[in-house]
Amino acid sequence: MNYKESGVDVEEGYRAVSEYKKHAKKTAIPGLLSDLGSFNGMFSVPKGMKNPVMVSGTDGVGTKLDIAFQMKKYDTVGIDCVAMSVNDILCSGVQTLFFLDYVACGKLEAPVAAQLVKGVAEGCLQTGCALLGGETAEMPGFYDVGKYDLAGFGVGVGEKSEMITGKKIKEGDVLIGLSSTGVHSNGFSLVRKLVKNFNDSFVVDGKKTGKTIGEVLLTPTRIYVRPVMQVLKKYRASVHGMVHVTGGGFYENIPRMYPKAEAGKKQLISVVKRGSWDVPPIFAELIRRGADVDKVYNTFNMGIGFVLAVSNKDADAIVKMFNKNSKLYSKPGIPDLKAYKIGRVAKAAGAVKSQKDALLFED
Repeated sequence: MNYKESGVDVEEGYRAVSEYKKHAKKTAIPGLLSDLGSFNGMFSVPKGMKNPVMVSGTDGVGTKLDIAFQMKKYDTVGIDCVAMSVNDILCSGVQTLFFLDYVACGKLEAPVAAQLVKGVAEGCLQTGCALLGGETAEMPGFYDVGKYDLAGFGVGVGEKSEMITGKKIKEGDVLIGLSSTGVHSNGFSLVRKLVKNFNDSFVVDGKKTGKTIGEVLLTPTRIYVRPVMQVLKKYRASVHGMVHVTGGGFYENIPRMYPKAEAGKKQLISVVKRGSWDVPPIFAELIRRGADVDKVYNTFNMGIGFVLAVSNKDADAIVKMFNKNSKLYSKPGIPDLKAYKIGRVAKAAGAVKSQKDALLFED
């Protein structure tokens, strides 16, 4: 018995890597020192940095992949894979420099794997980072045939003195929310229980949109790196904290940017104003299909994928700058980025014992 007869086709792997190289080549940026296919990847630290700090993030796409397999649409989930890491890295005020991916499957099909990596390369292009390398693992008998897993990680470098840590957040800061493109890449274990047929027409206000609900759910996660970094060039001193709204929704993620209160002082909390932003219709559809309306803000991003805590004096100018430049980062079929003032930072009236105490809604 040879390796192919055991279930691993190395020739198919060679074909996949050949396709990967074509996509990775498009992401080359200054600092890249190696080509895809080496045993490792090399990237130089940007010149002129006084006290560089490396910032990393890693994540996967999760069960959203199952919808891609059912819809046989593989070219967008790679964008999700990149977005989940680079948006996390961005929370420290750092742009990702390079990204590596990991693709695992039971039986490798080069065209499918190439589409997955094509999406990863597109995510890197939207970020402005290099696709430095990756790994493709064919594991027959471990993964089902036709199923793939996709994960990755990114690394950025920033000046230690410019890191955004949340320590400067104070009472009265304004919470600015940046619009999501939909469900993004979290909550899909629930979504898959609620939606039985991803080929159902997506209907809004009684009218067909021309898309299936599966196509809407596969809308890739928005990558916030370039618009946020553009704002930071002018207003970094006024941006005190940032949050990527992922699994756990508002309740789990927004409180993560606040520093722990010093002894004898009250904890900072978020006060969010309902109705201050546009909620994409996919969330109303999920609620219609049975999602618990009292818990959706603890599961989904509900239309806000990234939050900044900023100085009150510059809040209006920052919102204006985001909205003025929103079309610079537009992609076909993706809603333009919108920024909203969604709330404020306050001090807790009493002890913060749970997520519910750390984030309050007001009408």
